[in-house]
Amino acid sequence: MAAPTPSFNIVSYNANSFIIVEGKKDSPTFYIVREGKVKVIRENPVVGEDPNTVLGPGDFFGVVAAMSHKSQIESVTALTNVSLIAVNYDQFGTLIQRNTPVAMKIIRYFSMKLRQFSQTIAKLSFKSGGAPEDLNQLYNMAEHYFNEGKMEHCIYAYQAYLKYLPQGKFVEDVKEKLENLGREPNLPDVDETKLNRKFEDNGVIFCEYEPGKELYIIQSGKVRISKIINDNEVMLAVLNEGDIFGEMAILDNKPRSASAVAFGDVSVLAINKANFEGMVKAQPQLATKLITLLSERIWTAYKQLANLMITDPAGRIADTLFTLAEKNRAKIGPRVPYSFDIGIAEVLKMVGLVENRDEKIAYKLFEKNKFLRVESDVIKTSDLGLLEKLVQYYHKMSVKDDKIRR
Repeated sequence: MAAPTPSFNIVSYNANSFIIVEGKKDSPTFYIVREGKVKVIRENPVVGEDPNTVLGPGDFFGVVAAMSHKSQIESVTALTNVSLIAVNYDQFGTLIQRNTPVAMKIIRYFSMKLRQFSQTIAKLSFKSGGAPEDLNQLYNMAEHYFNEGKMEHCIYAYQAYLKYLPQGKFVEDVKEKLENLGREPNLPDVDETKLNRKFEDNGVIFCEYEPGKELYIIQSGKVRISKIINDNEVMLAVLNEGDIFGEMAILDNKPRSASAVAFGDVSVLAINKANFEGMVKAQPQLATKLITLLSERIWTAYKQLANLMITDPAGRIADTLFTLAEKNRAKIGPRVPYSFDIGIAEVLKMVGLVENRDEKIAYKLFEKNKFLRVESDVIKTSDLGLLEKLVQYYHKMSVKDDKIRR
């Protein structure tokens, strides 16, 4: 790694010192290790995460909290005397211009971590998990869309199947079905040298399981992101102008993990693998935006995984409410009131519970903790500080239960 420039602070810590603390808010600085070793510790470990990770020269930590402006999701202590490069989030563009490989390392690591988290969440949330990353799933997607009457999506998936599996076992069946639908077997040609692309309402930009070569930045319009889980199409997000999507495929060479469809007419800027690193260097604001996006997604995914580790469903409800407040950058502190803008039915759905069957769990939680209430069908709290302490209690109890089970 290139030597640090004077614009970045060099800080030192003695062995066994805490550098960052899990849960700390307002942490605008992240660190790159120059000399020595540090240990990453998680008080609330999640599935697939090593609760104790050792980092050395060239490694980084604290990026998620600094770039997403959220609370720390880990603690870090100095294993030895260490020298660190301290980078404030508003210096990130300067860092990229002077050391693009550092930005690329962060982006690639984040994309890998986010995919890992997403797969674990899907496995824990849906008993059968998602379908494997297999091109044959394009055929199953097409059949699903056909049965749902979504013909444009169905046709795209059939054509993608023929493109990527020309010797697949369903080839003749797919060709016959496309002929019956009056459509050609080939996907429409895309001029990959043309960076600006336009899609009409309901047009498929890419579908789940399809190999990915580009990420996209929305120039105008909206894009709907969805995924088929347990034979149901689940809408994950509606993205707006300025949002980035499709980055996972080009960063880790894996198939698309979800489908993207135009929600109204949309214009996007396409960036492929070949020009991605050059564009990051030429336009550091792109990397800053992408790492901010990935940081926010990783923070949210980590919180989801931590929530799934809570054994008490009442604890999962409390934790979900607190995470909503954090996501909306609410000031967390004693006697701070907050309205969550959702009702009992919505929060139960968010934690995988059923309204008519499980709403008594939520009401019992509110009855026991008077700082939580439902007012005009909206959940509110009179004290975010007490809610934070309640959530910490549930996490500690779950960690204790996990140790007992082992």
